[in-house]
Amino acid sequence: MSDEQSRITALEEQVAHQAKTIEELSDQVAEQWKVIDETRQKLVRLSERFLTLEEQSLDAPAITKPPHY
Repeated sequence: MSDEQSRITALEEQVAHQAKTIEELSDQVAEQWKVIDETRQKLVRLSERFLTLEEQSLDAPAITKPPHY
Protein backbone atom coordinates (compact mmCIF):
# COMPACT_ATOMS: atom_id res chain seq x y z
CA MET A 1 0.00 0.00 0.00
CA SER A 2 1.40 3.39 -0.92
CA ASP A 3 1.96 6.14 1.59
CA GLU A 4 -0.80 8.19 -0.03
CA GLN A 5 -3.25 5.27 0.16
CA SER A 6 -2.44 4.66 3.84
CA ARG A 7 -3.00 8.34 4.62
CA ILE A 8 -6.38 8.22 2.86
CA THR A 9 -7.32 5.09 4.79
CA ALA A 10 -6.30 6.75 8.08
CA LEU A 11 -8.38 9.82 7.22
CA GLU A 12 -11.39 7.67 6.32
CA GLU A 13 -11.09 5.85 9.66
CA GLN A 14 -10.88 9.15 11.48
CA VAL A 15 -13.95 10.51 9.66
CA ALA A 16 -15.91 7.33 10.45
CA HIS A 17 -14.96 7.61 14.13
CA GLN A 18 -15.94 11.29 14.22
CA ALA A 19 -19.26 10.57 12.51
CA LYS A 20 -20.04 7.89 15.13
CA THR A 21 -19.10 10.28 17.94
CA ILE A 22 -21.29 13.04 16.48
CA GLU A 23 -24.23 10.63 16.22
CA GLU A 24 -23.76 9.54 19.85
CA LEU A 25 -23.55 13.15 21.01
CA SER A 26 -26.65 14.02 19.02
CA ASP A 27 -28.54 11.17 20.69
CA GLN A 28 -27.42 12.38 24.10
CA VAL A 29 -28.48 15.95 23.38
CA ALA A 30 -31.89 14.73 22.19
CA GLU A 31 -32.29 12.71 25.41
CA GLN A 32 -31.28 15.71 27.53
CA TRP A 33 -33.84 17.93 25.76
CA LYS A 34 -36.47 15.30 26.53
CA VAL A 35 -35.52 15.41 30.22
CA ILE A 36 -35.50 19.23 30.16
CA ASP A 37 -38.99 19.31 28.62
CA GLU A 38 -40.31 16.85 31.22
CA THR A 39 -38.74 18.90 34.02
CA ARG A 40 -40.19 22.11 32.59
CA GLN A 41 -43.68 20.56 32.47
CA LYS A 42 -43.34 19.38 36.09
CA LEU A 43 -42.25 22.87 37.12
CA VAL A 44 -45.28 24.40 35.42
CA ARG A 45 -47.62 21.92 37.16
CA LEU A 46 -45.97 22.55 40.54
CA SER A 47 -46.17 26.31 40.04
CA GLU A 48 -49.87 26.05 39.23
CA ARG A 49 -50.46 23.90 42.32
CA PHE A 50 -48.54 26.34 44.47
CA LEU A 51 -50.54 29.30 43.16
CA THR A 52 -53.79 27.42 43.73
CA LEU A 53 -52.81 26.61 47.31
CA GLU A 54 -51.70 30.17 47.89
CA GLU A 55 -55.01 31.52 46.59
CA GLN A 56 -56.93 29.12 48.85
CA SER A 57 -54.93 30.25 51.88
CA LEU A 58 -55.73 33.88 51.11
CA ASP A 59 -59.46 33.10 51.18
CA ALA A 60 -59.26 31.82 54.78
CA PRO A 61 -61.37 33.75 57.30
CA ALA A 62 -59.65 36.24 59.53
CA ILE A 63 -58.57 35.06 62.95
CA THR A 64 -60.97 36.42 65.57
CA LYS A 65 -60.95 36.25 69.34
CA PRO A 66 -63.13 33.58 70.86
CA PRO A 67 -66.21 34.96 72.65
CA HIS A 68 -64.91 34.15 76.14
CA TYR A 69 -62.08 36.76 75.96
